[in-house]
Amino acid sequence: MTIHREGYKSIAIVTLLFGALNLSIFWFFGASLLWLCYIILFVSVIFVLFIVSFFRIPSRKLTISENSLIAPADGKVVVIEETRDDEYFKDKRLQVSIFMSPANVHVNRNPLSGEVVYNQYHKGKYLVAWNPKSSTENERHSVVIRKGNLEVLVKQIAGAVAKRIVNYLEVGQKVKQTDEMGFIKFGSRVDLLLPPGTKIHVSLNEVVQGGVTVIASF
Repeated sequence: MTIHREGYKSIAIVTLLFGALNLSIFWFFGASLLWLCYIILFVSVIFVLFIVSFFRIPSRKLTISENSLIAPADGKVVVIEETRDDEYFKDKRLQVSIFMSPANVHVNRNPLSGEVVYNQYHKGKYLVAWNPKSSTENERHSVVIRKGNLEVLVKQIAGAVAKRIVNYLEVGQKVKQTDEMGFIKFGSRVDLLLPPGTKIHVSLNEVVQGGVTVIASF
């Protein structure tokens, strides 16, 4: 396991703040309320470890498949339905949505290899990520990757807690399946918009792993 570069600053700030807090508490209350000092220290360590775990990149064997779409994120499948896309395709698409809780790994990965033909950031609200309106009303970043005649829209969506979306892709860039496409901090959602009739290999409420689980085939 390694730590994602997006976490270096956050981990350093949290560690320094809680370190200073605990030093102050032990300095002022160590003689009279030592038991309370140790409780606060314990809670502080747990919180710092949680922040570290949030930015973890676990060691795993990634799935490479020419005719498959691989999960772009860890989490639970919360939507599989036909919807209308008014942003890029202007027609009906098959939507698969993955909800990431704060406990999930939050690296986002390319579901397929190809060329980035669309990349757009949208300001928006911060509704809870499982709200159906979050797909079109929340802060989000949309990317379309083209492979031959296939185009797939990947949408990173901020949630009520997640308020920073990072996207590393640019229009014209050639990308490889399962390579990093971005990161979303502290709970969020990723939508895939696929051609109607695409064969789906996951079901509602199924837990998937980014870069590993096959979402669909074409």
